[in-house]
Amino acid sequence: MSTPLRVVAVTYSPGEVLEGFLESLAAATTRPVEVVLADNGSTDGAPERAAAQNPHVRLLRTGGNIGYGAAVNAGLAGVSEGYALVANPDVRFEPGSIDELLTVAARWPRAATLGPAIRTPEGELYPSARDLPRLSTGAGHALLGWAWPANPWTARYRRERESPRERPAGWLSGSCLLVDLEAFWSVGGFDPGYFMYFEDVDLAERLGRRGWLHVYAPSAVVVHEGGHSTRRDPHRMQRVHHTSALRYLFGQYPGRRNAPLRVLLRGGLGARMLVSYVSGRVAAGARFQRRADDVGRSRTKG
Repeated sequence: MSTPLRVVAVTYSPGEVLEGFLESLAAATTRPVEVVLADNGSTDGAPERAAAQNPHVRLLRTGGNIGYGAAVNAGLAGVSEGYALVANPDVRFEPGSIDELLTVAARWPRAATLGPAIRTPEGELYPSARDLPRLSTGAGHALLGWAWPANPWTARYRRERESPRERPAGWLSGSCLLVDLEAFWSVGGFDPGYFMYFEDVDLAERLGRRGWLHVYAPSAVVVHEGGHSTRRDPHRMQRVHHTSALRYLFGQYPGRRNAPLRVLLRGGLGARMLVSYVSGRVAAGARFQRRADDVGRSRTKG
């Protein structure tokens, strides 16, 4: 029998979505799996029930709400070779999707992470394979992305105008990732300094500097409900997003000579958040690229 594939889901009172996650997982791979629920302080009993009802599920209490990246690191502790899957508990796997990710990984031996096509429950494709944020595209996206979603900077950063195809990306959404464990631990895993958001961007950037790739594999498909944390406290989550964005950008532009740029970045992101508060709306998420039917067509084209 092959070695079980470690699957890590970070839980924080996930409710009934966790049951759907585990049910869909059973049809996503023919390999045995060991599921680690890295729990950040759930109070709804869902992780405990899942561990009690499923012998391949283990509950790992992290000791509190330590953040996403730190919890993933804890869930992956003790495994250092082969592949593991990291996914949000509100993900639903299409049949065979994890096996397809593993098949694609065999074609890309320098891939540190591989990400599937991510659909919404309504069947729209989320732009989950993006370029790394750079000053030009990042500024245009940050300033205009939520007021003018079709702006060219956002489209370029999110690669929105491309047909889905197997390709390297700057970074992949951490909501569902197959990770090469040797690569992951070679850079120390996720930076626990990010509570939520941008930990996947930061990981991709550090791995890329060491010559690793991040491969988008739209032939594998998952459905992601999303928005649980944002719905609970949208303005807090927006503050966390801006804090993480600043942490990442400040790391990209260190030193005294970049101090004026960091001031501008802080001011720009702060103004964006203030406008959101005054207008009474949270900055919008990504526009969707196309209907899910287009993902199926991309698979038939190879």
